[in-house]
Amino acid sequence: MSWFNKIERRLEPFAIHNLTLYLVIGQTFVYLSAMFGLLDVSRLVLWPVLAIHGEPWRLLTFIFIPPNSSWLFIAFALYLFYLFGSSLEQYWGALRYNFFVLTGYALTVGLSFLTPEQVATNLFIGGSVFLAFAYLNPDFVMYIFFILPVKIKWLGLLAWLGYAWSFFTGDWSERFSIIAAVGNFLIFFAHDIALSLKQGRRRMQSQAGSFSRQNDAKEPRHTCHICGKTDISHPDLDFRYCSKCAGDQCYCPEHLRAHEHVLNPHDAKS
Repeated sequence: MSWFNKIERRLEPFAIHNLTLYLVIGQTFVYLSAMFGLLDVSRLVLWPVLAIHGEPWRLLTFIFIPPNSSWLFIAFALYLFYLFGSSLEQYWGALRYNFFVLTGYALTVGLSFLTPEQVATNLFIGGSVFLAFAYLNPDFVMYIFFILPVKIKWLGLLAWLGYAWSFFTGDWSERFSIIAAVGNFLIFFAHDIALSLKQGRRRMQSQAGSFSRQNDAKEPRHTCHICGKTDISHPDLDFRYCSKCAGDQCYCPEHLRAHEHVLNPHDAKS
């Protein structure tokens, strides 16, 4: 995004550094507060119809809601989110990473109002961070259950398949959340993907041309008109052309002097 590069230096002082850490701390705080009965998480979820009617804080607080699961899974999920988000911030810089998270947030909130009676989730905002990390670091190895090594590109593929499944089986609120996450990913990576596809097409064409040239190079220059021997199958033979035969008739040494001459149709009639 060249247009973004032009304003990046001016906006860099306003960037929130370690944004992922703040989000992780916020989700941890919400989880612990809810666990000890100090906080009602239902008051934080993004329910657009309530946000419109006097509860605007829901537009922001929903991003601090942790996954609805056991504490062990939540701890692991937050660790991965911090790992992926921090890596993206280090790779892109704080401002660009802020913009990535903000875009995912804005798309999620905006599309949630298309189904105002349904609750929206922040799950796919974190999912877009994972997809971005997997795209930029396809060979990064994760250890499933701390034992089985798997390249993250395959986990990214499973995530895309999961998104597709959820899109076709979920409700419209979930579908719009998926569209927001995918849209956020494409805003940042569509240009790179298009360039990769174009380069891949050129590479395939180049390989096809090289393969064709190799095949052409393997075609024999000389083939015996009688027995079919070629300079490739018999490179030690000295192939010659008969001056008495019509056309360019080639013969191996064995048949150069022992063959019937090929005549022109006019000579054959006479």
